[in-house]
Amino acid sequence: MTNSTMMMDFLLMEISGMWDLRVFYAMFFSLIYVVTLMGNLIIAAVTTLDKSLHTPMYFFLRNLSILDSCYISVTVPNSCMNSLLGASSISKAGCAAQVFLVLFFGFVELLFLTIMAHDRFAAICRPLHYPVIMSPRLCVHSTLAIVLSGIIYASLHTNNTFRLSFCHSRAVQQLFCDIPSLLKLSCSDTFSNQISIFVSALVIGGGSFTYIIKSYIHIFSTVLRFPVGVDRKKAFSTCVPHILVVSVFLWSGFFVYLRPSAMSSGMMGMVLSVFYSVIPPLFNPIIYSLRNEQIKFAIRKLMTRMLYSGNILKIKEAFPIQLSHCHAFHN
Repeated sequence: MTNSTMMMDFLLMEISGMWDLRVFYAMFFSLIYVVTLMGNLIIAAVTTLDKSLHTPMYFFLRNLSILDSCYISVTVPNSCMNSLLGASSISKAGCAAQVFLVLFFGFVELLFLTIMAHDRFAAICRPLHYPVIMSPRLCVHSTLAIVLSGIIYASLHTNNTFRLSFCHSRAVQQLFCDIPSLLKLSCSDTFSNQISIFVSALVIGGGSFTYIIKSYIHIFSTVLRFPVGVDRKKAFSTCVPHILVVSVFLWSGFFVYLRPSAMSSGMMGMVLSVFYSVIPPLFNPIIYSLRNEQIKFAIRKLMTRMLYSGNILKIKEAFPIQLSHCHAFHN
């Protein structure tokens, strides 16, 4: 028991002992990581630079995109690097950091998705009161409150997990450290940990899901009373992507943390971990860019502006004297 409590590292699950499969895994998920990162950062840049998108909905979409970029960066780069190097060891501090960050980003993302549903409800069902309901001050304060509560939530669960003694094995049956896999390695009583995970998932996840469903029931009942045309299409184009993101994130998260323990080992656990940690950040930019006309228009406008600025710069470099004379004549 003394040696187990002094253990300073864990062994993460290895994809395969074959070099070719490890290289394929590393290259495949590195590509997914780059696409996810670029997609989310493009949305963050567009919603920041385009003044027409400085609204509460795109304020939270920008925060969600930045959050997803950080969320996927916690697990995928380290897993790809371990696959290429053939290493699987992770320090106890590194494992605790992964647990904390995954919980923090997951908690904050869930609340962002919930407040985005509230924003759509206010915009469609309470349009006259929308500037008051979703004021800029409220958006900033709610974001700060969500981040602070996420830090507290992740700290409590991380502390409850790593105060346990680990003696059964050092091998974490997962591609990254998560609480369900770590609880299996503990020789302490984990009943209170399991209860806290179940209660928090039921209260926070279930409460958010219930509020989101209730909001969309009101939204769709209001939208269906609109005359058939542009307004109805615009309302659905902003709501449907949000429903898809919420569904993927919540159901994958529930399945990972509340599934039976018999389903959490081996290949099934690896597939579930990939689905939970990679798919939602990857889907977010794809869904919003493909289904949202305002985002697509803003991206085209930004690209046109960048190309125009680049062409002007090339002309200035090629004909500096003529342009300076023209500029002086104009003045």
